[in-house]
Amino acid sequence: MEISLLQNLIDPVILFFAFGLFAGAVRSNLEIPPAIAKFFSLYLLIAIGLKGGAALAATGLSVTGALALCAALIMAALVPAYSFLILRRRINPFDAAAVAATYGSVSAVTFITAQQFLTSNQVDFGGHMTVAMVLMESPAIIMAVLLASLVRIQTARQAQATTATPADEALSAPLSLKKVLHEAFTDGAHLLLIGSLVIGFVTGDTGKKIMEPFAVDIFKGMLAFFLLEMGLLVARQLRESKGSLSYFVMGFALLMPMINAAVAMSLAWLFGLAKGDALLLMVLAASASYIVVPAIVRYAIPEARPGVYFTMALGFTFPFNIVAGIPLYFAAVTLIWK
Repeated sequence: MEISLLQNLIDPVILFFAFGLFAGAVRSNLEIPPAIAKFFSLYLLIAIGLKGGAALAATGLSVTGALALCAALIMAALVPAYSFLILRRRINPFDAAAVAATYGSVSAVTFITAQQFLTSNQVDFGGHMTVAMVLMESPAIIMAVLLASLVRIQTARQAQATTATPADEALSAPLSLKKVLHEAFTDGAHLLLIGSLVIGFVTGDTGKKIMEPFAVDIFKGMLAFFLLEMGLLVARQLRESKGSLSYFVMGFALLMPMINAAVAMSLAWLFGLAKGDALLLMVLAASASYIVVPAIVRYAIPEARPGVYFTMALGFTFPFNIVAGIPLYFAAVTLIWK
């Protein structure tokens, strides 16, 4: 465990993330222009999609791969369900639904960092795990919309017990699930990842060789730049939200990743997944979306406060997973997978 953690901390990309945190904490004027930061994000999605698609084309979807996808879908449904049940007792139910969706979904950057960690430790993993990441986006959003709809119905019934106004009826009107699903499936980042995965699969080994200078050779440098930007963003978000989050919410953001990872590890062991695939499933389950889902939740659950679900995912869960979570999960997998 100590060796894995040390290896992770001295990895250049992790050190760039730490440097971004430091620069943001001391209020440096260092910044990555938004357009360039967006380019890095799009690049990473293309690169990971191409590599995952090429790997899937080379190996095909085995029984183990299909089981990994099944496990990913199970986690995508389980995490938002039990997260909501835990949260609704302590915070606003709309905030609870938004947080449940955020934690039921995944962080592509955390997934990419975990893949780099496995590569550095010479542990193999399947291209189907990129498909698993894609599959885990939408179920969490659907669950959140359904949960929020239930809360609205409950709120409307309570309001009817006293007095009902046209404004109350408008507030409790059901949200169009079709429109939310359209937003989820056509979101630019999500769609780009799916498109890159398909292109990598269709072009196979030939496409892999052609795109290798772009998708492989400069990948780690691009990731370092992106994590530098993420460090700056995390420091800024923590500064802006100082004092606005309860100890319960902060504890949830730090403890829930480990709980989700433990559930995912149990499922991976039960399904007989390989060591690398098990770690990636744990990382997917432990991560929280801070790009795709928050953007959709703003529309789907407008009653929820972005300062809660966005800050939890970006300010606490993301840095924990990047710095300590990945080596911790790897140590647990190494202990069980001999």
